[in-house]
Amino acid sequence: MRKLVILCLFAAQSWADITPFEAPKRLDAEGYQDFYAQVAANVWVAGQPSEAAIQQLSEQGVTTVINLRTSQEMDNRNVVPFDEAQALADAGIDYVHIPQGGPDTPYSPEALEQVAAALAAAEGNVLLHCTVAWRASHMWAAYLVAHQGYSVADAVNVGKQMNMGGYPFAQFLNREVSLQEADDE
Repeated sequence: MRKLVILCLFAAQSWADITPFEAPKRLDAEGYQDFYAQVAANVWVAGQPSEAAIQQLSEQGVTTVINLRTSQEMDNRNVVPFDEAQALADAGIDYVHIPQGGPDTPYSPEALEQVAAALAAAEGNVLLHCTVAWRASHMWAAYLVAHQGYSVADAVNVGKQMNMGGYPFAQFLNREVSLQEADDE
């Protein structure tokens, strides 16, 4: 029994251990709006997945999807023609919705901590997404600074290899940051 408990603790720990890649591995996969890349052994960043892509996620070991899109975006069937939360539930995948960028959901350090907690709690692979991976790239870069010890310059470099540009990186970190200045850091 003791070995089983230790094994279970080790297995749970292994998913929470996120070791980011030095550079995102951009993947050529259908079903993602604009961008799809693996950023760690157990984390992907992407644009909006299609319903078909969601059905394939469990085959890829994805157990958690973190969505940064606003509720207004997700509820508009002209924008997202299916119920993502229901499609994920049907696939047996946990859904974490942390809406960012709307008038009622400003970019914030609290959102970064919610994403970090969801990554730590995941018991399998994780997909972090928004519309075209712009917000998700910013969030991943902020996570690298706040939780992986990256310098701002190194995190921005990773983000720029994805779909990052400008705002809201600094707001997630709650400090002034110029992406131009990060190049000089």
